[in-house]
Amino acid sequence: MAGHSKWANIQHRKGRQDAVRAKLFSKLSKEITVAAKTGDPDPAKNARLRLAIKEARSQSMPKDNIERAIKKSMAADGVDFEEIRYEGYGPSGVAIIVEAMTDNRNRTASTVRSIFSKNGGNLGESGSVGFMFDRKGEVVYSSEVGDLDAIMMAAIEAGAEDVGSSEDEHYIWCVDSDLNEVAQALETELGESQATRLVWKPSSTTDLDIEAMRRLMKLIEALEDDDDVQHVTTNVKVTEELMDQL
Repeated sequence: MAGHSKWANIQHRKGRQDAVRAKLFSKLSKEITVAAKTGDPDPAKNARLRLAIKEARSQSMPKDNIERAIKKSMAADGVDFEEIRYEGYGPSGVAIIVEAMTDNRNRTASTVRSIFSKNGGNLGESGSVGFMFDRKGEVVYSSEVGDLDAIMMAAIEAGAEDVGSSEDEHYIWCVDSDLNEVAQALETELGESQATRLVWKPSSTTDLDIEAMRRLMKLIEALEDDDDVQHVTTNVKVTEELMDQL
């Protein structure tokens, strides 16, 4: 997810970590519940659930919360969530993909549309920006695990497609359907990852100045604050210089 980890770092610097973590746990719980309900409540038999639990653990989500989310999937009176993807444009024409899980499609569509329009964006039709992204598996490691050459070698051995690095993290991308196998192979070689997830990886990125970035961040934060929204992805290039200014 372009800038996903960096958005989290920016929010942390802004002192929003407690609120962000509470919201994150809620979204992770929903993903676990849906994964268990649409597949099998046993992670050994359900790759999606296994990855959802791994992501939750990487975010330090308590074991009790994870177990509660799985049990919720087996409740006879449980809520049925529908997975929906919205596509649109943010300030300066930035491409945005919004992934949601909702029990009320009309409510979520209305809310997402309103958030876009109130924050200088436009909600588009399905497919309006999706062609600018590829669905990939992403595994994230701390830079302390090793240098780029070591990560590259491990990624090649694990069957990954590409590797990228920032000052703090290494990103390893693979075919979406190979994520579980690649993540397990990397864990054997490099240890536990910081994150393992499916992402929308932009085929090209857009640069923004500081003012446009601030407007975009306001839009992203408003979207992520909505309970139905699971993930927000953009094609913006988030540089260390911009992070420092933000």
